[in-house]
This record gives sequence, C-alpha cells and structure tokens, in this order.
Amino acid sequence: MFIVSAVVGVAVFAPVLSPKDPAEQNLKQRLLPPSFLGSGSPSYILGSDGLGRDVLSRLFHGARISLLVGFLAVAFSGTLGIFLGLLAGYFGGRFEMVLVAVADAQLALPYIILAIAIAATLGASLVNLIVVLTITGWVVFARVTRAEVLSIRRREFVEAARSIGATRWHIILHHILPNVLPTATVVATLQVSRMILMESALSFLGVGVPVKIPTWGAMLSDGRNYLPIAPWIATFPGLAITITVLGVNFLGNWLMDLMNPWRT
Repeated sequence: MFIVSAVVGVAVFAPVLSPKDPAEQNLKQRLLPPSFLGSGSPSYILGSDGLGRDVLSRLFHGARISLLVGFLAVAFSGTLGIFLGLLAGYFGGRFEMVLVAVADAQLALPYIILAIAIAATLGASLVNLIVVLTITGWVVFARVTRAEVLSIRRREFVEAARSIGATRWHIILHHILPNVLPTATVVATLQVSRMILMESALSFLGVGVPVKIPTWGAMLSDGRNYLPIAPWIATFPGLAITITVLGVNFLGNWLMDLMNPWRT
C-alpha cells in the first residue's frame, strides 16, 4: 500500500514535483549523467536524455499516464467482463456457450499480439490505448465472474429470494453481484499491474500513446539507443515499472490473503 500510494502521489502531484517541463529540450545539456554520479548537473538529478529533456520530470509525468491507463482500462474491462459473466453464469444457455467460445478463442491468442494488431488498426492515442486494453482484458473478469455465479446461484439465499417472487435482475443485482465483487476486486488489483506492463510494452513498440506524451514505455524505447553511453535513460523508467508492478502485485496478494486466510 505504501508503494502504490507513493506512486499515485507522484502521479497526482507531478506538475508540482517536476523540476522542469518534461517536454523542454536543451541540446546543450543532452546526455548528462545523474547528479549523484559527480559529473552530472545539480539541475538534472536523474540526468537528461538524448534531446536534453529532464529524466526525472518525464518519469513523474510518465507515472500519470501509466496509472491513468491502468486504472481506466481495468475499470472498463472489469465492468464489461463482470456484466457478461453475470449474464452467462445466471442465465446459461446459448449465451453462455457463445461467451465461453469467444473467451477461449481470445485466450488462444497472445495478449500482446492481439493488442498490437488492434492498436495498429485504431492508431496511436490515449483513448485508443484504453480501448485496446479493455478489449484484451475483459475475458479474465468474465471467466472469474461466471465461475463464481455458477456456485452462488445454487445457494439457499438465492433460492429463498426466488421462492418469494424476486425477479431475475433483482437476484443478480442484490444477491449475486455483492458476493462476486470481493473476488472481482482482487482480480482488478492484479490486472492493474498487467495493464501497466501492456501500456509500457505498446508505448515501447510505438503503438501506444502519441510520442509527444511522456510514458515509461516510450522512455525505455528512447533509452535503448543510448544504453552503451547513457544507461540511466532506460534504467530509471525500467525501475519505475518494476517497483510499481511489484507494489500492485503485493497489494493484490495481500487482498487475496485477507479474503481467504486459509489459502496456502
């Protein structure tokens, strides 16, 4: 929680914390090493990139994009997946068969290949990136929700609600959905880290957000050309991605243990 809170705080207050404009170029100060290495400049704490832009400022603003994309993609894919999973698990029939077939077909394709294909078709933009991640992420929520509903719909409290004349939608929204949400919350937490990695990968490949917007993946892509002479350009965004994903995963594992203390 401390790691995630720290990253969120940096993302929210990035304009205040950033010592420079992340898009400001200064070719006279290009490829400066971090100030703590001795040969760097105090005004560039984490050094500068190939265009003289401040790495620290771009790192702070890149956190905003990574977290924004991660949370929004999970929110949209989770809403879609939970809704479809509720319908498939409760009503069954042909709709369930079609949903399972579509989900299995999508799972047969590597996520990154599917995401690259969709992103290349739609074009590079922040909205399109969220749409791509939503399309590739709903399956996990749908499968988990469907499995939960198949178990819950046979329990006594659901049968009791049905016996007193409760409508199907009333049962789904008031009796089944509240029991599905805890598991879906854990899945959502773990999915945030996957979405951050996917955003970084797509930005690294040039099919994520536009180049002018600083992201951790784009910084990695820029830094790979300077690894022999300026490794800090790629090192710091790589560390940021690693620490953020680990923090989100730790938080998800903690929530999972909290829900099921007997899990081994």
